[in-house]
Amino acid sequence: MNKILCKLLNKETIIYIVFGVLTTAVDYISFTALYYGLHMNEIVGNTIAWAFAVTFAYITNKLFVFESKSFALKTLAKELPSFILARVLSLVVTNAFLIFAKYISMNMLLAKAIVSVAVIVINYVFSKLFIFKKE
Repeated sequence: MNKILCKLLNKETIIYIVFGVLTTAVDYISFTALYYGLHMNEIVGNTIAWAFAVTFAYITNKLFVFESKSFALKTLAKELPSFILARVLSLVVTNAFLIFAKYISMNMLLAKAIVSVAVIVINYVFSKLFIFKKE
């Protein structure tokens, strides 16, 4: 068990968690302003907040988590569409859960908190295995 824990809690996963929390903060702050402040529909507000969070996440994941330092057009053309496509999956999961949460009258921030756990895991797996993999 100790070996598994040590393998899971390496520098990369710890930095990913830190930037995952910051990305989640960008998402929550944006969503709160849009949904509660501007009274947008939860799906529209979540999708706009998602766009802000994905932009922040791409830059921080690229530079600090997976240390993909190249900004060559060839590298960006490979990474960016893959990153966005993987994040679209998390957007669909989140929006579906928000629709369910509204149906059962759950607080939207609580719903986002619950679904964020699954989304962080999904995003890490896609980023690690498909997007920022070392050649």
